[in-house]
Amino acid sequence: MLPAERKRTIVQLVTERDGCSVAVLADELEFSKATIRRDLRDLEAEGRIERSHGGAVPASSVGTERSYDQREVERLDAKQAIAVRASDEIRDGQVVFFDAGTTTMEVARAAPDSGYVAATNMPALAMELSNREIDVKSTGGTLRARTKALVGPTAEAFLDRTNFDLLFLGTNALDAEAGLSTPNEDEAEVKRQMVERAGRVVLVADSSKFGERSFVSFADLDDVDMMVTDGELPAPLADAFADADVVVEGVSK
Repeated sequence: MLPAERKRTIVQLVTERDGCSVAVLADELEFSKATIRRDLRDLEAEGRIERSHGGAVPASSVGTERSYDQREVERLDAKQAIAVRASDEIRDGQVVFFDAGTTTMEVARAAPDSGYVAATNMPALAMELSNREIDVKSTGGTLRARTKALVGPTAEAFLDRTNFDLLFLGTNALDAEAGLSTPNEDEAEVKRQMVERAGRVVLVADSSKFGERSFVSFADLDDVDMMVTDGELPAPLADAFADADVVVEGVSK
C-alpha cells in the first residue's frame, strides 16, 4: 500500500468510526505504530483528522460534536488542574449548578463533600455527587447519549423556575467575537438559561477551546465572571476578556 493510499484509508476509518486508536489502525493496515503516528501527524497538519489521546478523531468543523467518551480522555491533566482551582469558588450555603461536560465532571470530583446544594443537567455527574453530604437536584429532561446531557422542555422548565449562586459552565468553543458556542441547538438553549439564572458564572475551559467557533452561540464573554483555564490566552481573546472585566485564572498542569 502506497503512503497516499494508506493515509486515505486512515481518514476513511477514522471518519466512519468517529475515531480510531493507533493500535487498531496499525493492526488493520499492517504497518508499525510508528508509521501510523507519522501519518497521523501529517494528516493533522493537512486538516484531515485531529489527533487525540492514543489515536485520532475526525477533523472539527462548526457542526462537529465529539462524544463524551472521546472528550473524557483528552487533556485530562489540564481538566483536573482547572477543576481543583475552580472548586475553590464554592462557598457554604450556596446553590451550585454544574453544567454537563467532561471538565465540569472533574470540578464535581474536586468539589467539597458538604456545605452546599448541587444541581446539574447531567445524570452521571449527579451520581458522582450522590455520595456527598449534600442535596443533589437534577433538571430532568431528554438525555443526549452523545454528551450525556439532559435537554429539552423539561430541563428548560426546571431552569426557568430556579436560581443559582454559582454556575460552573463548559463550552465547546471560545472566540473573541462569537463568544461561547456549542454544536447542538438544544444544549445551547439549556446553557443560555443556566447563564441567565446564575448569580455568578465560572467558565471552565482548557486551551484547546481558544479561538474556536461552533454552530450555536449561547453566551457572550461579558456573561462570564471568571474563567479558569490551563493556557495563555491569545491576544484577541485576552483583550476581549479584559474589556468584559472577566477574571482569568491560569493553572499549571
